Amino acid sequence: MKSMPKIELHLHLEGAAPPAFIRGLAQEKHMDLSGLFNPDGSYRFTDFWDFLKVYEAATSTLQTPEDYRRLTLAVLEESAANGVVYSETFLSPDFCGGRDVGAWKEYLHAIRDAADQAERQMGITLRGIITCIRHFGPDKARETAVCAAETAGDWITGFGIAGDEKVLQPKDFLWAFDCAREAGLRITAHAGEWGGPESVRAALHDLNPERIGHGVRAIEDLALVDELAERGTVLEVCPGSNVALGIWPTFRAHPIGKLFDRGVKVTVSTDDPPFFHTTMAREYDMLSDAFDWDDSVFATLNRTALDAAFCDTDTRSKIAKRLEAANA
Repeated sequence: MKSMPKIELHLHLEGAAPPAFIRGLAQEKHMDLSGLFNPDGSYRFTDFWDFLKVYEAATSTLQTPEDYRRLTLAVLEESAANGVVYSETFLSPDFCGGRDVGAWKEYLHAIRDAADQAERQMGITLRGIITCIRHFGPDKARETAVCAAETAGDWITGFGIAGDEKVLQPKDFLWAFDCAREAGLRITAHAGEWGGPESVRAALHDLNPERIGHGVRAIEDLALVDELAERGTVLEVCPGSNVALGIWPTFRAHPIGKLFDRGVKVTVSTDDPPFFHTTMAREYDMLSDAFDWDDSVFATLNRTALDAAFCDTDTRSKIAKRLEAANA
């Protein structure tokens, strides 16, 4: 499955940082982050909330636009090696300049510069979705939304929310989402990972997103599953992440197959791949083994992802040609 062209819609840039990359930055900056890693060099965490702490500690090494330029190249190199031809990554001005618009623009310039280089050299196209951090609160989300509105365009194309689902409610962030929507940004929202089906329903009804990040706990409420199918809401599903964090014990037990069979538009992504010991190629391999999915099913998932991508028509057409050439 490694060579099959793939589209990924749910990737956190900092969460995709290879552990060796973060260790290298820490050494350069004389930071002691040894407690973040297992003896084999992988990230060490016990559950989702510990993962959030480790994630933010690892991100503390990323202190300049140049750090983010290097990070973007490292992440895209790994994605391209696993067949990804188009990716959307979540970016948080919280981590890139402390939500100051001027500083954020400097970080964004560095990220875009790396993305342009990767497209030339590796053939992978990247777009950015700005996310506010739920557990940082609505006031900081407003500042993040202003950063998003000020840089909305052909590259920053979406706005969303990530973080701890058990903190606050989607409606608490309406100002930020209204600001982003008025700036022309398309909307996604993390829900239904830890908050259960009620969190999916709240995000769906309060924020009216085109896509929901994860959303898989909707399977516990079949009326909600049917509503998602009827609305055409796209789920950015990250099976390996869900299994690694213990939401489901195995890929075979994961509900992506049931959601797909009930007509929900599902896509496949890695979320924070090195944290969860996964890649896009591994996701495809594991799903193929678990559900006997063949290339035609993955072609359908990729077509769904391309239709749902937050990019312009020209970019969509270019990526479609790459998929068609591979499927010919």
